[in-house]
Amino acid sequence: MTPREPEVFVICSARSIAPGEAKAFSLSRIGDNGEARPFPIVIIQTAAGGFVGYVNSCPHEGKWLNIGSGQFFNEDRSLLACGRHGAAFEIESGACVDGPCKGASLEPIALAVVDGDVCLCGVTLVEDDGIPDPFEDPDETMEIMIHPD
Repeated sequence: MTPREPEVFVICSARSIAPGEAKAFSLSRIGDNGEARPFPIVIIQTAAGGFVGYVNSCPHEGKWLNIGSGQFFNEDRSLLACGRHGAAFEIESGACVDGPCKGASLEPIALAVVDGDVCLCGVTLVEDDGIPDPFEDPDETMEIMIHPD
């Protein structure tokens, strides 16, 4: 049995997220039953220039972190924050340090930066049906359409 290559999907250009900023993406992934399921994620470029990513879902009630204000950070931008109930999470680890889910953690996603693009690794995404067949028009490149929130 030969090992399979891990699936890697380009999410965005690394330059599209400034250091200390976060960006949400609404994706769809293939669930255990083979059907498409919503897969909201957030990607953060740390102040040091690295990238971390999490499923955009607070462990308290499963709501998006940026629900309400639309922001991902607390006032001084030192922590990620849930806009619904104020849970606060360490940016680098996703650990909840304050709020109703203290002790829980955000679900991390595996990221890699490849050729200047932030890529999601190890998750099977649903490709957008609106993408042209790359074999029909040689000028088109097969890509996955990802729309930021």
